[in-house]
Amino acid sequence: MKKVLKLIGIWLLAIIVIVGAVLLYISIDGIPTYEVEKIEYQAISTPEAIERGEKLTVMLCATCHMNAETRKLSGLKMVDAPPEFGEVYAPNITQDKKYGIASWSDAELLYLLRTGIKRDGLYSPPYMMKLPNMADEDINAIIAFLKSDHSMVTADATPDVPTKPSLLTKILCRVSFKPFPMPIQKIKLPSSEDKVALGKYLAHNLDCFSCHSADFKTVDYLDPTLSEGYFGGGNKPLDLNGNVVLSSNLTPDKETGIGTWTTDKFIKAVKYGIIDNEKALKYPMIPYSQLTDDEASAIFEYLKTIPEITNKVNVQ
Repeated sequence: MKKVLKLIGIWLLAIIVIVGAVLLYISIDGIPTYEVEKIEYQAISTPEAIERGEKLTVMLCATCHMNAETRKLSGLKMVDAPPEFGEVYAPNITQDKKYGIASWSDAELLYLLRTGIKRDGLYSPPYMMKLPNMADEDINAIIAFLKSDHSMVTADATPDVPTKPSLLTKILCRVSFKPFPMPIQKIKLPSSEDKVALGKYLAHNLDCFSCHSADFKTVDYLDPTLSEGYFGGGNKPLDLNGNVVLSSNLTPDKETGIGTWTTDKFIKAVKYGIIDNEKALKYPMIPYSQLTDDEASAIFEYLKTIPEITNKVNVQ
């Protein structure tokens, strides 16, 4: 019996040593790198594209990258990033040659936004938004705006602060968080006449689903509908003081979701952060005033079609 226990102890010790060695290797090696695919791409810059790009950039990028004092996308500490991901800093994405993206080609920017792989091959962890499903026209607009002469993106020599990813982030980037493939076929914008399709497109590509599903660690950016608790709320984004603010249930459940809401009520909440007879919505829910009423109502029309989830969330 003692011999058996001794063998078990040796095996357990061996497993502990192996696991410890693997974790040490991952901790030291850090975020994985990948081969960079060389692609040909040049953004089409028109006044209309830049205007559209500004709208999308404000809604998708400014929260993390904009310095509130200078109103430039020079980067800042993401105090609302889940602490289990480490200490996260959004980089400078102005046109500064040393610290920004002035030396990045349009193709390199496109590849990063589509796949999550930087031009040096380093993978960008999940707190950097990827756009694998965004229409070609919209992603072109964002790149055109980033390379424009708009004051938000003109050169600003603010040095980047390196992000300090946690061991969990390093592990997840090897296990579940992987680069996305470059789209093989063109991705078209849905017709404005098809409100449900347009609403789905906006709800996915404005990243609404990630906050309003169950957990950031189980969202599926390639197919958002497969995210755990898809739009059922209960996720735990942080406010600017690091406090948890539970996300709302946006499924059409009548008791715990938005099943009894009207279109006007939804538009006011999404665009202005106002809900009648209730407290105004607060960060991390940011009013998307840039949306048109038609776009906001399209999101509502789509949300009414998704499966109901009964999940009462006490949003404070």
